[in-house]
Amino acid sequence: MVDTGVRVRKARLFTGSSTAIGLAIGLIILIVSVDLFLHPNISSTLLLPFTVGAMGSALLGIVAVPALRRLKAGQIIREDGPQAHLKKQGTPTMGGIFIVPVGILLGILWSGFNANVIACSLLTLSFAFIGWLDDWKILRRHSNKGLSPRSKLLLQTFFGSCFCVWLLLTQNWQAIATISLPFKLAIPLGLLFFPLSIFVFLGSSNATNLTDGLDGLAGGTGAIALFGMALILFPKNPELAIFCMCLGGSYLGFLWHNRYPARVFMGDTGSLALGGALASTAILGNLLWAFAIVGAIFIWESISVIAQVSYYKATKDETGTGKRLFKMAPFHHHLELSGWHELQVVRAFYLTGMFLVGLSLLISKL
Repeated sequence: MVDTGVRVRKARLFTGSSTAIGLAIGLIILIVSVDLFLHPNISSTLLLPFTVGAMGSALLGIVAVPALRRLKAGQIIREDGPQAHLKKQGTPTMGGIFIVPVGILLGILWSGFNANVIACSLLTLSFAFIGWLDDWKILRRHSNKGLSPRSKLLLQTFFGSCFCVWLLLTQNWQAIATISLPFKLAIPLGLLFFPLSIFVFLGSSNATNLTDGLDGLAGGTGAIALFGMALILFPKNPELAIFCMCLGGSYLGFLWHNRYPARVFMGDTGSLALGGALASTAILGNLLWAFAIVGAIFIWESISVIAQVSYYKATKDETGTGKRLFKMAPFHHHLELSGWHELQVVRAFYLTGMFLVGLSLLISKL
């Protein structure tokens, strides 16, 4: 007879695989629909980079994941997190070291060494570097304390500022500093563009970092968001769209190793890079409004943490103990502790992400 535990593991593996495969099929259906009803020939231009990016990341992971295991790059699980996650202790992390290079290299080559793509690639790599430093310190110390929040924010601000200075020196300043909105509206920001851009870089990268808490969650929602940004960018900025597709495909390919039950985590190396890539393409493509919709999942994850901390502090009693707005933050942990299985949460987030992409595409036509 087959051991019951073996049957359960096989069932979970199949379910995790079917979720990742379902996401891939859903994205293909989405781009074909956009091709038919919104932008003809978009699928023939963008689907191949996306597919090659996915295959490249999935294949490289076959070599990289065992190498990370041999290097003992095991994840340190928070003791104050969901107790069900303690079994993930020791799962290799820093998967971003093979996600990011695949997507960036393909994006640069496929775009013909476009200067804008190279700039976004460098920004993405710089945020991946910050994440790598954080991951490396965590592994060396065998604790969840990597870079200090202050150090991380300073580095993010520095690299984000470098990107903004490059924009000022190379782009049409008035066009970049005028934020486009739906319904043909626009807001001229002038010098306020700089603090807004830094805020977007900090908010985006830390939001994607917070979302990386369940098997396949950040990788899948990140692939969806990059896919959506590519579809919206394509008519006016095909090179940036190709970059987003290559990197989005790379994050999708990562799911083959990160699907439930995960064999590797992306770590801060991958999650901070994801946020940096989304922010840089949104800023350079003048699509901050679209990013606010496509990235609404990441924004909500951040809001749930801010709300949890604020509510706890506001309701402290004489003993210094406050009340919790959610069972645990970020919000995906609240759903877990409310009885949702990891895969249920991930699927719900995937479907929400797909809906947000569809919504942003419809608004972009107004």
